[in-house]
Amino acid sequence: MSKKRPARKGNPDLRQQKHLPAPPIEQIEQQLFSLLSPTSFKPLKLCSGKDEKKLRERILTLPVMMAVVLSLVYRQIPGIREVGRILSEEGLLWVERIEVSAQAISKRLQTLPIKLFTQIFEQVIARIQSQTQLTAISSDWQPVSQRLTAIWIADGSTLEALRRKLKALKDTDKTVAGKIMMVVAAFTHQPVATWYTTNSKANDKTWCDQLLERLPVGGLLIFDLGFFKFPWFDEFTATKKFFVTRLREKTAYTVVRCLSSGQFYRDEIITMGEYRSHPCKHPVRLVSVLWGATWYYYLTNVIDPQILSAQQVCELYRRRWRVEDAFLLTKRLLGLAYIWVGDSNGVQIQILATWIFYAVLNQLCTQVASALNQPLDRISTEMVFRGLYHFSQAVLRGDASEVVSYLVERQKLFGLVKTRRKRHREIDAYTQQIWALSS
Repeated sequence: MSKKRPARKGNPDLRQQKHLPAPPIEQIEQQLFSLLSPTSFKPLKLCSGKDEKKLRERILTLPVMMAVVLSLVYRQIPGIREVGRILSEEGLLWVERIEVSAQAISKRLQTLPIKLFTQIFEQVIARIQSQTQLTAISSDWQPVSQRLTAIWIADGSTLEALRRKLKALKDTDKTVAGKIMMVVAAFTHQPVATWYTTNSKANDKTWCDQLLERLPVGGLLIFDLGFFKFPWFDEFTATKKFFVTRLREKTAYTVVRCLSSGQFYRDEIITMGEYRSHPCKHPVRLVSVLWGATWYYYLTNVIDPQILSAQQVCELYRRRWRVEDAFLLTKRLLGLAYIWVGDSNGVQIQILATWIFYAVLNQLCTQVASALNQPLDRISTEMVFRGLYHFSQAVLRGDASEVVSYLVERQKLFGLVKTRRKRHREIDAYTQQIWALSS
């Protein structure tokens, strides 16, 4: 009698890695080149004088290393040693064939200043944002997007026990690589900003100052209860910025006035911290919604319902899961659950490289959504990414030349449009019902 195979345990992000790199795709590489051509690195300076001259004389310069780390992500190359082989045999992106050891690449990842990669990340995101059209946002949300300068989602994620396979670290099977904070655009899903700390147990409030400083005046930030803090809420109002979050359980508050109410919802202006020595100084808005038999409570400092209706407050918070999707895709699909080198500098470089390619991949998904006349939320980023391999093979056979048209023609074969689950259809129908009855 055969024994049953034991169920897999552990973090699902840590799946078995691929052993062969994916083939290069000319159109993807052209897009990466347009965003990250070597001319992009000319304004960036590490230092001055003799040290700068030494940096220019290196073989593994900043443009070469950027090509290396992007190829590791985009082609899913299994490790540094394989990168050395590919560099020797065919080159990578804008880098011609060169002979370089895996040890040399590893050392450069540990010593290259993270500040330079951060500047490049900022440049790429700014260029992609300038190319993103308002048509990527559904018509229902375009008026809101025009009234607010930005609508972003922020959340933190721990880089779990990442597996190291380096000889220098063979005595430690696992290590926690730290925690990242990510900001993505609510409707286009594009990355906006990212921060990193080696402290895997860091509280999300660690990044409150950076988040508020980065958000433009008139912008809105969506976040969860991990950021719940009265002084921070007051800072939003004082700086003419906005937020949407949930009300923490047992928070004392006083209703100032009721803006509107219905059978399934209440929209009220409140003051929080009734029994605290340091209450929330500015009034906020509390939107309460009855889902089934449970009331859910959402907070915002957008007091005027003409700017943001009660229904829109609830729908915006539901979009907070878009940042969770981004974490899932970068960890499991793009390999961020595995590290290339065993120090924090290399981890940060990998994070930035992964988010850069995620932005390019998301831009491709936006083009596919537009061609299929579908909302971006309905396009499967995972299946678009997996479809790139089949496109590369079709190019070799002479059966395809343009990636978007190829994917669109085979969208059913690849499952590019997500199937709406019965549970999601029921939620949407219930949502429409409660707001229709309450209006």
